[in-house]
Amino acid sequence: MQIAQDRIDLFADATGDHQWIHIDAERARTESPYQTTIAHGFLTLSLLSELSRQAVEIEGDFKMRINYGINRLRFPAPVRSGDRVRGRFTLASVEDLEGAVQVVWQCLVEIEGMSKPALAAEWLTRIYF
Repeated sequence: MQIAQDRIDLFADATGDHQWIHIDAERARTESPYQTTIAHGFLTLSLLSELSRQAVEIEGDFKMRINYGINRLRFPAPVRSGDRVRGRFTLASVEDLEGAVQVVWQCLVEIEGMSKPALAAEWLTRIYF
């Protein structure tokens, strides 16, 4: 998935976070250590749902999946405007609950051509039947 500047701008508008490092390409070119704008860390986090749908197929007769929480969230490297990212999801555990299961994923959001990931987290989801 490519992270274009228009997606970053829309996220800035949706959250009210208009810090120049995200939306001012000219200033970022001269003042940022990255020489370009970067995506919000929380934008990268918000992509987990879509990236997981692209990477993992969950089959079965269930009503809904919900986000339940995040453990140990880190943003080791910035996503620069125009970068391409992908999600890597490793199943850590599945716990039976009443009417549901809790699924824990080890998640990485990797940046094409970079050694460090943009995001590393333990993501908790619940699947309700």
